[in-house]
Amino acid sequence: MLVLGVESSCDETGIALYDTQQGLLSHALHSQVAMHADFGGVVPELASRDHIQRALPLTQQVLDHANKTLADIDGIAYTQGPGLSGALLVGTSIAQSLAFALQVPSIGVHHLEGHLLAPLLEDNPPAFPFVALLVSGGHSQLMRVDGIGQYELLGDTLDDAAGEAFDKTAKLLGLGYPGGPALAKLAEKGQARFTLPRPMLHSKDLNFSFSGLKTAVLTLVNKHQPLDQQTQADIAWEFQESVTEILTKKCMTALRETGLDSLVVSGGVGANTRLRESLNAATKRKLCNVSYPRLEFCTDNGAMIAFAGAMRLDAMPDSQAALDYSFQVRPRWDLAELKQP
Repeated sequence: MLVLGVESSCDETGIALYDTQQGLLSHALHSQVAMHADFGGVVPELASRDHIQRALPLTQQVLDHANKTLADIDGIAYTQGPGLSGALLVGTSIAQSLAFALQVPSIGVHHLEGHLLAPLLEDNPPAFPFVALLVSGGHSQLMRVDGIGQYELLGDTLDDAAGEAFDKTAKLLGLGYPGGPALAKLAEKGQARFTLPRPMLHSKDLNFSFSGLKTAVLTLVNKHQPLDQQTQADIAWEFQESVTEILTKKCMTALRETGLDSLVVSGGVGANTRLRESLNAATKRKLCNVSYPRLEFCTDNGAMIAFAGAMRLDAMPDSQAALDYSFQVRPRWDLAELKQP
């Protein structure tokens, strides 16, 4: 089955072709970072308008790269949520229109399920079951994953997610958008000079909280005004160490409590070099395995949507693969609501 994947949940337009026999054939991505940089964050209306301009040219691009035509497509997967309403509507309406024109089945994919399964696109994918750390822009969650659609929430963020904390801290330090990568780059020049809290590090659960850490950074920034470059770097270093220590300890606790020995890390924060170093060392000490998607698939992309959609469409009995092209988007959508295909 050849599946076209369409991702448009926020500020990146991703299109991909995934074949259930041959694997990922091609993918293309357009990032809107440069467009939103002047505003210090994503402007939803601008994001939606840009998706309209990019989706069809990118679709043709991936078809040409894979030497395929629209007639070769057997199904279409699209991000149904969560995300920005307008951006989701663009991708969903384009995907459903194509599916209707081609008379092929379509399926709405949960954006976080796409992230969760992205490591399975690699040549040596992790086997079920595993513990997953999902750290994207607005989410910090630990899940037990027993199969497609078999997800048990182990821990969640009580306020700011790790990605949000990175972006807000970057803004406090006067860095540009997007904040996470800019802060990580600055931290490379930092030293162990300050001490920031590790919220919920010793809690008796697997939940996270990062709003207090952000507030501690604000206090530190105000105390050392005006900030020189080294002070900025030292604060960035300590902030990154705090987040890394929290995420690493919670992951190792989750592995211990579930009795599993395989960890999967996905989402934009999963690309952070320091976090990967820490998790690699911790899992090695405990004789556990850790898997990541390649860097280009940590952030939003069409490949993860094509893959997740293909897995679900391929598992459906023919009677369930109905050609129903009505649709609705789900800007808020709990991953725990998903069922097995």
